[in-house]
Amino acid sequence: ALETLKMFEKKDSRVKSAAATNLSFLYYLENELAQATDYADLAVNSDRYNPAALTNKGNTVFANGDYEKAAEFYKEALRNDSSCTEALYNLGLTYKKLNRIDEALDCFVKLHAILRNSAQVLHQIASIYEIMEDPNQAIEWLLQLISVVPTDPHVLSKLGKLYDNEGDKSQAFHYYYESYRYFPSNIEVIEWLGAYYID
Repeated sequence: ALETLKMFEKKDSRVKSAAATNLSFLYYLENELAQATDYADLAVNSDRYNPAALTNKGNTVFANGDYEKAAEFYKEALRNDSSCTEALYNLGLTYKKLNRIDEALDCFVKLHAILRNSAQVLHQIASIYEIMEDPNQAIEWLLQLISVVPTDPHVLSKLGKLYDNEGDKSQAFHYYYESYRYFPSNIEVIEWLGAYYID
């Protein structure tokens, strides 16, 4: 894939930008950040209005820990294409890293309106409500999440934990037991079930 895309580097700016965008993404996936950054720069310089190029540039900046600058690239990508879901998702993650929780929630709620059944988006919203110490909302979003991924043991154990913290032992048992059914090797879940049976 890398070799094929490199053949397009010499073409006109739009083709070059598209090829460089894909090359940047591939290098990013291979965790070669220097190469990913070079190609992200090339893609952005070839076509400043390419939202995928701006998102990739944001990703490389994010990976280097400069979250404020990453947010700027994601916002610019969204100004160029308001339906760029990758930029919106990554902007939400960036705000979460920056502890700007309300803004992060706003991004993920907007995304939820576009991607109704996205497990990642539902998980992020639940996670944010947990950070905000609103367990009822977190539970509500996790219940939506297990309607999308009913066999995810981590989501099931998270629900068990939240119900346990709320003092609802029977619901906690139900979700911990379901989690154990799908993944019987989680020591935390086994310990909770053991203690429950002892009680």
